[in-house]
Amino acid sequence: MSTGTTAGTGAYAPRPGAAPVGRMIAAQAAFETKMLLRNGEQLLLTVIIPSLLLVLFSTVDIVDTGAGEPVDFLAPGVLALAVMSTAFTGQAIATGFERRYGVLKRLAASPLPRWALMTAKTLSVLATELLQIALLTVIALGLGWSPQGNPAAVALLLVLGTAAFSGLGLLMAGTLRAEATLAAANLVFLLLLVGGGVIVPLEKFPDAARAVLELLPISALSDGLRDVLQGGAAMPWGAAGILAVWAVLGLGAAAKFFRWE
Repeated sequence: MSTGTTAGTGAYAPRPGAAPVGRMIAAQAAFETKMLLRNGEQLLLTVIIPSLLLVLFSTVDIVDTGAGEPVDFLAPGVLALAVMSTAFTGQAIATGFERRYGVLKRLAASPLPRWALMTAKTLSVLATELLQIALLTVIALGLGWSPQGNPAAVALLLVLGTAAFSGLGLLMAGTLRAEATLAAANLVFLLLLVGGGVIVPLEKFPDAARAVLELLPISALSDGLRDVLQGGAAMPWGAAGILAVWAVLGLGAAAKFFRWE
């Protein structure tokens, strides 16, 4: 009596071989998302800190955010911070340690192509961001947020911001040691939180410093979202252009210099 074959044909059932690439990407993306959401440190960075900052600075008069309700200024900046925390800081740290422990090397030898692995990681980032944005939006609306503008413009800015920060995160994870990536990613997160227009308006900085800070991806994303959601702008092309340049440079450098071992 034969087992695992179709009678008279000798063909195995199910057929041996790798699953379709699309199915492998979906499975890997789901796995990456579950691992991210189960990681307490990453959850603190991507969900709890942005939520606490939004509630604290919206309800306590600590920073002068200008005319209008503080939450109207803060909500777009915190959404930008959420994108940075997931696409840059969280992804850089997680990928850096996967590289150190040989996880990436083993995955690269699996039937999943390298480009498909990067695609799965990107989809995982986007899925996590959707959860972040939904949660932060609910909190902001509860605090009295009154968003305006075109949702399509918001979506485009978020996608460009994700691409820009993902490229920079993967570049850091693929070139530095894991411990150096951990320290550098957290340091950059803190510096951009303070100087990226997330909580403190860029108008508070000296003109020379402001001219430089406005070119940073976090500043472009914060100000771009603020122009749409607070000012009702149709599409802040200047901010979108800055994010697109960072995305091209970051992803291009990551593709060229990323080391899998």
